[in-house]
Amino acid sequence: MFVFRRLLRGSFINVNCAGALQKGIDRPEECFKFGVRRFTSVSIEKLDLRGIFPPLVTPFNKKEEVDYHRLEDNLHRYSSVPFRGFVVQGSNGEYTYLTSTERIEVVRRVRKAVSKDKLVVAGSGCESTHATIKMTTNMAEAGADAVMVVTPCYYRGQMNSASLIHHYTKVADTSPVPVILYSVPANTGLDIPIDAIVKLSAHPNIIGMKDSGGDVTRIGLIIHKTKGMDFQVLSGSAGFLLGGYIVGAVGGVCALANVLGEPLCNLQNLCSLGQWEKARELQYRLIEPNIAVTRKYGIPGLKQAMQWFGYNGGNCRSPLQPLTEEQTKELRKDFVSNDWL
Repeated sequence: MFVFRRLLRGSFINVNCAGALQKGIDRPEECFKFGVRRFTSVSIEKLDLRGIFPPLVTPFNKKEEVDYHRLEDNLHRYSSVPFRGFVVQGSNGEYTYLTSTERIEVVRRVRKAVSKDKLVVAGSGCESTHATIKMTTNMAEAGADAVMVVTPCYYRGQMNSASLIHHYTKVADTSPVPVILYSVPANTGLDIPIDAIVKLSAHPNIIGMKDSGGDVTRIGLIIHKTKGMDFQVLSGSAGFLLGGYIVGAVGGVCALANVLGEPLCNLQNLCSLGQWEKARELQYRLIEPNIAVTRKYGIPGLKQAMQWFGYNGGNCRSPLQPLTEEQTKELRKDFVSNDWL
């Protein structure tokens, strides 16, 4: 099966045709012999992931049904924030609690609601390779520009380098859109081994990785080991966003961006300008709120904080429960004490 790479201007080209183009084959009818779906004369480039992506929450109503109206309202409000795009069905989207039909429909609604210049990255990871391949194809058909594939983890004891290389290679070989690796050990109990990342970075349809482990040394080593592979690394949390930029990450997928999108984009801008002192001061103010909406209070905390800033967090789907009154007070302190409220 041919693998296609989406270009920045939105065209598709088979990555296996790169050699043909380099040899000077510039006629559409000739390039189609090499498997190109749609010919373009521009150079082959991977999607540019530089920037901030909020991993969108999935609002639920009181009956725990997906509240698409509130989701679309959030996207309308986010339209004024200079995000690079949106991650849909990441950990903060409660994707593990959604049916397959709901997962695909949420992606379809997001793609329809946001402007074409915003990337839509869909979480397509499932436990089996077979199911992940199917979900990846469905996400691409729903309008995703790329997919983010979390590590399968139920049989984590067998998820060694060989198993993960096999899994991601099979997914990337068949995916109609670029693939981003996703390592979130707090939820899965495993990291993608660095040797596996280096091997996978050479795959023409694997363009990068989101690392949520919080180990900046590891992020730096991944970036160093994949140098020259056009492999883009995204920090997986606002708590170490500055550290990620310092060691070479290109952006971040940060839960806190659902609440403080503008400040996180400002931090990105300060880093790109080399204004490290200002970036450091801003990073300090983000640490406690970030801890509060991630490992301290999780998705219920994130959804509560969104309400304070004019967004629709909505309800969680069971078994997740809303914060207690005392937890809500503590959460608010973390924002007030850092001058966000």
